[in-house]
Amino acid sequence: MDALCLQDYASRVAQGIAVSVESGAGVAAGASDQAYVEAGATITTDRAALLAAADLLPLVNAPDAADQARLKPGAVVIGFLKPLDAPHALDAAIARPTTLFSMELVPRISRAQSMDALSSMATVAGYKAVIAAADRLPRLFPMLMTAAGTIPPARVFVIGAGVAGLQAIATARRLGAVVEAYDVRAAAGEQVRSLGAKFLDVDLGGISAEGGGGYAAELSEEALDRGRDLITRTAAHSDVIVTTAQVPGRPAPRLIRRAAVEAMRPGSVLVDLAAPAGGNCELTQPGIEQHINGVILLAPLNLPAEVPVHASQLYARNILNFLALIVKKGELTIDLSDEVLAGACVAHNGSPVNPRVAKLLEPVTKI
Repeated sequence: MDALCLQDYASRVAQGIAVSVESGAGVAAGASDQAYVEAGATITTDRAALLAAADLLPLVNAPDAADQARLKPGAVVIGFLKPLDAPHALDAAIARPTTLFSMELVPRISRAQSMDALSSMATVAGYKAVIAAADRLPRLFPMLMTAAGTIPPARVFVIGAGVAGLQAIATARRLGAVVEAYDVRAAAGEQVRSLGAKFLDVDLGGISAEGGGGYAAELSEEALDRGRDLITRTAAHSDVIVTTAQVPGRPAPRLIRRAAVEAMRPGSVLVDLAAPAGGNCELTQPGIEQHINGVILLAPLNLPAEVPVHASQLYARNILNFLALIVKKGELTIDLSDEVLAGACVAHNGSPVNPRVAKLLEPVTKI
């Protein structure tokens, strides 16, 4: 199945769990089949047999319908299952029945921080977004004083100061750029300034922008427009824009108007990290690189996959910490009275568990 870190497999073997790995699963992350064997795993080329026999299946992305139909009834599946975006894509697994845990749904509480895979992947994506922008930008990031003259630093504008945004700010600052950042949550300003960036605040007219789990709340069009005006003005003097604003289970807010892109200087780069949710820019086409009046618009769908070694290491540790809640002395123990397990559980014994997912899976009543 999808590649996970070698230490993860070794830890599971030490817990008394027999581990099988699909041949070639770790190649992209620099882990050979032999490395998994040395860690104590068994390698198999029979995907169907692996799915049919597995009691516990940790993976990265949700299996397709054909693979779901091969799962062992009662098996436990853990991964990024996208239950709020595409709940019915899990129908076959729910019907087997299996127990599904989605890493996106792990509650953002102190006790579950070590299992927060969304934050792990956002850290990687925020870093990689700035590196990708620096690679495409036809100028240097740092200020340089040379015999041929002084080169001014690049100006980077980060929209959204969550985990990805803060990592983008830190990375851009390390490369020597002047950084400005915007977030609808005024409380994010302290974190932005602590990284050496300038925080751009907007008066939202008393509207609370704080959502649950550290995310921003979904705002009205009036409140969004106040931010859009600021973004358009700031875009005109920015060399790079990295946008990261997302609301779980909702399309990404459209914060960047066409006018903002048109205001950017030729050669500028815009990286829309919200592309998987539709994008923060109204011109974004998810997965497609565009050149608009000399501006490069990047809309990557899976930036962490471009840093597979460390993305796999971080994700594997998240998974391993989660497994500690459900594996006791080599035996599966599902206790849904545990708030972490209950929050992350999509379905158990053929029935939805998470209330948000359950609502999305309700049949539509025709009038």
